[in-house]
Amino acid sequence: MKSAATQNPVSLRIFDPEAGALPFTLEPLDGETLASPVRSNCFTILWVEEGKGHYHPDLMKHPFMGPVLLFANPYQTIFIKAGSVISGTLMRFHANFLCIETHHEEVGCNGVLFNRLHGEPMVRCDAAFSRDINALVGQIGEEFTGGGVAHREAVLSLVKILLIKASRVKLEHLVAAPAPGRSASHPVLVALLEMIEQDYQKLRRPHEYAARLGMTPKAMGRMVKEELGTTPTGLIRDRMLKHAKWHLLHTLRPVKEIAAEAGFTDEFYFSRLFKSTTGFSPTAFREFESRIRNGGNLSM
Repeated sequence: MKSAATQNPVSLRIFDPEAGALPFTLEPLDGETLASPVRSNCFTILWVEEGKGHYHPDLMKHPFMGPVLLFANPYQTIFIKAGSVISGTLMRFHANFLCIETHHEEVGCNGVLFNRLHGEPMVRCDAAFSRDINALVGQIGEEFTGGGVAHREAVLSLVKILLIKASRVKLEHLVAAPAPGRSASHPVLVALLEMIEQDYQKLRRPHEYAARLGMTPKAMGRMVKEELGTTPTGLIRDRMLKHAKWHLLHTLRPVKEIAAEAGFTDEFYFSRLFKSTTGFSPTAFREFESRIRNGGNLSM
């Protein structure tokens, strides 16, 4: 049976201030909200107060049960296959509203909640933390819809508080024992992810990593599929694309040079892959994001 990602075309929800879009949006979340694949150039927070199902960021698959916070990076394709009635809130914000990379020390979520390529993109909430998040989301909603004096600053402050609290809990989860059936801290998997992080620019074939780990490519592939719902090739490719996206966004270096440095030997293959995962060619991605940020991204 085909997944929703292959059954339906990807819907684009692109923030563009010239089209009158807001850098922060909030809407109710139910079982139909993300039933089909959606891609946005915003950071996404899903507050699932009640319900269960499977969360699909890109090619990965993660079971969830509310209350839980789910996260997505800009240009990730996401959808939810609901297993019960779902209720909650969907929030999106562009870097123009809050740039994770420039405020990472302030909110502590870069690499913890966002820009974390692998592992569960979620924070499970106990009863006490669920009450905290529910109250914060309620306050965010009141400020967002109320439109009072300095309401944008108030929304920004509340979103930062939510991200700080979620980051703290996520870090506690990362050092604690993993949940049953989701042993993302499998020592061999951890070693593989560390190797990819260090060597993705020169080692691009799964069998090269399998040899280093002393296991067969088939066994390594099975481990990655069971733990992360993807493939070793997908892990390597995603890290290469992350490298390319950062340099396209924050430098003016030629696309061909960036592709080669990321590990892509074929510029045309890189361009096709980049467009299939973001909806933009590398050049269009750079030009669009730099335009809507007024070039502020390049000052980094």
